[in-house]
Amino acid sequence: MTGQKVRWGILATGGMAATFTADLVDLPDAEVVAVASRTEASAKAFAERFGIARAYGDWESLARDEDLDVVYVATPHSAHRAAAGLCLEAGRNVLCEKPFTLNVREAEELVGLARAGGRFLMEAMWMYCNPLVRRLKTLVDDGAIGEVRSVQADFGLAGPFPPAHRLRDPAQGGGALLDLGVYPVSFTQLLLGEPSDIAARAVLSDEGVDLQTGALLSYDGGALASVHCSITGGTPNSASVTGSGGRIDVPYGFFFPDHFVLHRDGKEPEEFRADPADGPRASLKHEAREVMRALRAGETESPLVPLDGTLAVMRTLDAIRERVGVRYPGEEPAVTPA
Repeated sequence: MTGQKVRWGILATGGMAATFTADLVDLPDAEVVAVASRTEASAKAFAERFGIARAYGDWESLARDEDLDVVYVATPHSAHRAAAGLCLEAGRNVLCEKPFTLNVREAEELVGLARAGGRFLMEAMWMYCNPLVRRLKTLVDDGAIGEVRSVQADFGLAGPFPPAHRLRDPAQGGGALLDLGVYPVSFTQLLLGEPSDIAARAVLSDEGVDLQTGALLSYDGGALASVHCSITGGTPNSASVTGSGGRIDVPYGFFFPDHFVLHRDGKEPEEFRADPADGPRASLKHEAREVMRALRAGETESPLVPLDGTLAVMRTLDAIRERVGVRYPGEEPAVTPA
């Protein structure tokens, strides 16, 4: 695909699909050529809104469309396994929203399909594609704060969310952990990898989903990570990484930061700021660019968002859910802890 536009299909027509599509149409080397929804009316309305040529009232038609280079799956995460799997089985490349799936078993199935078919697959963890987050990781990897001792990260929304809301619906994978907690867990594992031990507590709703969850992730080297998520209170949505020789503080919106501060022992603090063009949602464009770069290079996964890393995050999320007692419909046997 070198030197030509990458042709995108959009599977789903909700808010996330609209946000991502709006960014895609701003990229000169991207072209959105088809959209699918469960209803033809919804697909047509979305197509008219964004000037998309083809609108399908079912997922199968989009999956069979051979004029697509890649499909972006933006359904609720309870449908990621079915939607992304359908596309992979039809030979399409896939960018799938986060959380990647409901559990690691589903994630392993998708990764198996992609690898068996030689198809590109990536979780839409846009935080990993953010240039400032990548800069932070490079500093940590290069020893700017010494050996990492602890990571703290949180993501909370004030709500309140009524029982009928998708965040409270077990059938849609509701709860704070999968929707919000995936960010602090992914941030931690970007820097420390997969934990060796996990402790967790949660407050559950009457429907059986987690309203807020806290987890302590332990590492063989002695590092600890504290992660928290909530749909009952707006938290600082910040992160901090402490090492043997300093600390990095990331303020509100650590998953799309406009700046962070490096504190080195015995030195003045250093502020690292994002490029002015990297607004709050620019990470979606960076994510799309990374997908298109990988496709043009003939890669089947991104080194920025590797599939093994996605599977490791899903194992951690499974383990936390196992410890706090959250189960989704049809999850039998119980999810396996890490």
